[in-house]
Parts: sequence; structure tokens; C-alpha cells
Amino acid sequence: MAADTDELQVWIDQDLCTGDGLCAQYAPEVFELDIDGLAYVKGDEGELLQAPGIRAGVPARLLLEVIDSAKECPGDCIHVVRASDDVAVAGPDAME
Repeated sequence: MAADTDELQVWIDQDLCTGDGLCAQYAPEVFELDIDGLAYVKGDEGELLQAPGIRAGVPARLLLEVIDSAKECPGDCIHVVRASDDVAVAGPDAME
């Protein structure tokens, strides 16, 4: 099992989401556009997590796709953080 420091979580700020859908193209197992035209993260069972700021775990096999989604997002609204200490690793708050 991966160490806690390696585990990442992702969330979307829907107030900034442009509904472009790049995230769902990069990682459809993690992101989905809803009927409102905005992107949301998915839970373990594939359900949309729609509460503001709610986080989903990033599967290790999709790590690069999720980080690319955050980097390419035109709305700059995808936040990827380390679960252990909440440090941003991709997205608007990440030190790049």
C-alpha cells in the first residue's frame, strides 16, 4: 500500500469551471460534466461528488492524467493536493 504522503486528492472549484470538459477527456474515471455543464470529481463508485470543495482520491494509475488536467484547465479550477499535508501539487495554488 502507498504511503500517505504519496496519496493525492483532487477537487474542482465549480465557480471557476468553464465547462470546457478537458478534464473529462484526460481522466473520465475521475472527472465528469454534469447536466449543469460544470465538471465534478467522481467518488469510488463513479458517483458525482457535488458538494462544494469535496475531494476525491486520485488513483495512482491516473496520476499523470489528473495533473495534466489541472495544468491544462482553461478555468484554472482543478486542485490536486497531497492528502497527508494538503500541499498543492497541481492547479492554481501549486508552486510551479
